[in-house]
Amino acid sequence: MIRGLRQIDAYVAGAQPQGDKMIKLNTNENAYCPSPKVLEALAHFDGNSLRKYSSLDQAALREALSKQLQVPADQIIVGNGSDDILSMAFLAFFNDDLPVLFPDLTYGFYKVWADLYHINYHEIPLNEQFEIKVADYIADNGGIVLTNPNAPTGIFKPLDEIEKIIQANRDVVVVVDEAYINFGGQTALPLIDKYDNLFITRTFSKDAALAGLRVGYGIGSPKLMAVINAIKNSVNPYNVDALAEKLATVAVEDWEYYEGTCQQIMATRDWFAQGLLDLGFEVLPSRTNFVLAKPQTVSASYLFQKLEEKEIYVRYFSKVVRLKDYLRISIGTQAEMEEVLAEIGGIC
Repeated sequence: MIRGLRQIDAYVAGAQPQGDKMIKLNTNENAYCPSPKVLEALAHFDGNSLRKYSSLDQAALREALSKQLQVPADQIIVGNGSDDILSMAFLAFFNDDLPVLFPDLTYGFYKVWADLYHINYHEIPLNEQFEIKVADYIADNGGIVLTNPNAPTGIFKPLDEIEKIIQANRDVVVVVDEAYINFGGQTALPLIDKYDNLFITRTFSKDAALAGLRVGYGIGSPKLMAVINAIKNSVNPYNVDALAEKLATVAVEDWEYYEGTCQQIMATRDWFAQGLLDLGFEVLPSRTNFVLAKPQTVSASYLFQKLEEKEIYVRYFSKVVRLKDYLRISIGTQAEMEEVLAEIGGIC
């Protein structure tokens, strides 16, 4: 027998089926191509530069983000996707005997990181409407993590309520995961200067259509940045490759393009949600690039199976009791969603 092996339940990501004719709506990827300027930069990237290590501080990308977000560059950290940033945040900020608090229905990786890093945590149930209750987070704790808008529900918590939670927990770090913020939510960025215990994370995987590039970033006070940068330099100083930094920088510089595609996705989302409502579905209000919907005439598992037979892939959380009657459906192009809605109508 081998001693000392870690036992852990790993995060289960959405399936990655392969095929040319499928409609893939199970992992909240962006429906549209990256900016043409990003593709041009990729075509002209100097491959010879890859013989050297990537930068340690991603200065060009942080400067671009600084200009876009009106945040000092030294208050931004870049990582290998927001998962990398969040993982480092758990290591950097949650070193207390009291439990870290996060919802019972949220990004599944939070629980995995807490287990992996031996961090005490407590999952707080969302209410019957799948909403976060402010009062639940005004209690002794070792930190708080909130996805806003939340996943997999899609529900956005108004900024004044998020601020109440931050203000009531000034002695611990409150992480606000804004992976979906550019699909209709209100960012917590205006609170960064006001609260030195706030840390915001974002990703290029959703709004910037760069899920395959793996770039994310975090924003926080100088006090928090000092700690998380120390973690980064203790784990993987070269955590962002040179190609990723270059293309992500171009994406930020061409953000007008992405504002347009995000508007298209939001319009299609609202149209699709109304179409499901017309079919008798229960649909949670979404400020993301997906909807969480409950069919009424057939079971969620049956609809999931029938859609898969037609090579339409959505997400079914079969092992999550509170979600067993729901499907999470990412928003594709308008044409794709028209086809999906027609297929659903034929099944239901």
